[in-house]
Amino acid sequence: MTPWYVLTVPMARKTGSHSDITGPKVREAAMRLFTEHGYAAVSMRQIAADVGVQAGALYLYTPNKQTLLFTLLFEQMQGAVEAMKAADLKGPPEAQLEQFVRAHLRFHMGGESGSFIPYTELRNLTPANYEKVEVMRRIYETALEDIVAAGARSGVFAVEDSKLTTLVLISILNGVLAWYRPGGRVKLDTVEAHYVDIIGKAVRPARVDVPAE
Repeated sequence: MTPWYVLTVPMARKTGSHSDITGPKVREAAMRLFTEHGYAAVSMRQIAADVGVQAGALYLYTPNKQTLLFTLLFEQMQGAVEAMKAADLKGPPEAQLEQFVRAHLRFHMGGESGSFIPYTELRNLTPANYEKVEVMRRIYETALEDIVAAGARSGVFAVEDSKLTTLVLISILNGVLAWYRPGGRVKLDTVEAHYVDIIGKAVRPARVDVPAE
């Protein structure tokens, strides 16, 4: 299997396409439209209209809508992996879990547009493109699973199935994609603290209060 760090994202760039100008606009429009309406409901013509160019001009930048979706999802997942690696997870499992949660949220909440394509859109990728993104996702989820498993072994987490717990935690964390927008009422620090508390409570042993005699 090809390591994540040597995978490349194919993007067509032809002479005279002015891709350095049009490219970012196409990506921003596609990201926003895929996020708001879903991949299947968005056409290349809609993306072109949003950018302000003829539909045919998009093909100077990307060969088709599938490649555009793949590129955005791949780079999104690669960015999450790089953010996790940059967090340099250290310390006991509880500390590593908090570091992972904060790194995840800061990456997904840090973009100016606030747009991230839901990972449910992975189902719209071709098998070959899906596998390339899945490589990245496995790396990311394995890092969290290792933390959960370490906490279970040491007894600080009450977890019976580390894999299942990891998937549940990722689902909770990705919930931020559905509602958070930069500049909104709730600030980043508040959201981080709230999610750290929720995730911590989800894996810690339940507290048993012993009645006083």
